[in-house]
Amino acid sequence: MKVLVTVKEVAEVDDDFELDGLGVAEEYLEYDLNEWDEYAVEEAARLAEAGDDVETVSVTVGPQRSEETIRMALAKGVDRAVRVWDDALAEGPLLDVAAKVRLLSAVVAAEEPDLVLTGVQASDDGFGATGVALAEALGYEWAAVVNDLELDREAGVATVHRELEGGVEEVTEVDLPAVLTIQTGINEPRYASLRGIRSAQSKELAVSDLADLGLTPSDVDPSVVLTDVAEPESESDATLFEGDADEVAGELAAVLREKGVGAE
Repeated sequence: MKVLVTVKEVAEVDDDFELDGLGVAEEYLEYDLNEWDEYAVEEAARLAEAGDDVETVSVTVGPQRSEETIRMALAKGVDRAVRVWDDALAEGPLLDVAAKVRLLSAVVAAEEPDLVLTGVQASDDGFGATGVALAEALGYEWAAVVNDLELDREAGVATVHRELEGGVEEVTEVDLPAVLTIQTGINEPRYASLRGIRSAQSKELAVSDLADLGLTPSDVDPSVVLTDVAEPESESDATLFEGDADEVAGELAAVLREKGVGAE
């Protein structure tokens, strides 16, 4: 059995930052593995530990910088990894869901997994659509927002619990091959041990470009175009009081009096 888990490198922005064109300037960004994908990776690792002859493969779409992120999946127990990138992908500021699905569909076609796990959403763009759109493109069955999973390999069925609106939980069966989007809380993601980190350096990490996947630049032309970026405007101004405690207390009292706040 083969389990393919998609992972994404996401950027965390400093509290104070500056914009550079259609994005945040690079010096204000730190990169890490997407939170939802950590739970998907852990679920894949647990499936491998629970059964014999289970291969786990992680795939990401990202530049060379993202290899550090995907190696964290390898350090947590994934057997091997695939990184997809191409100069054509680097030209635009936004890789939308449709383009990602075409790339991931090509990887799935090459790997032929029995089960594909994705995070419910990414913390940067928050589309929350890649997993379900991938299932539609592949013709696979799917279940979204999965918070519990039981796999019957002999029957080729996954029994999943899904978190719905209003606190409702649905239990349903999904025939394999399938795509499941994994919700946070389904498990407790493990920390990458020092041994695991060292082992990850020797695990296979294949790099594929568009030609390797049988695609052309036109296949990943975005249907969503980023046209402008602006810092969010604050609805109110904050006043910062500086000085020692007595000075700050005096200034605060004066402001409160001006606003009509005080003991009568």
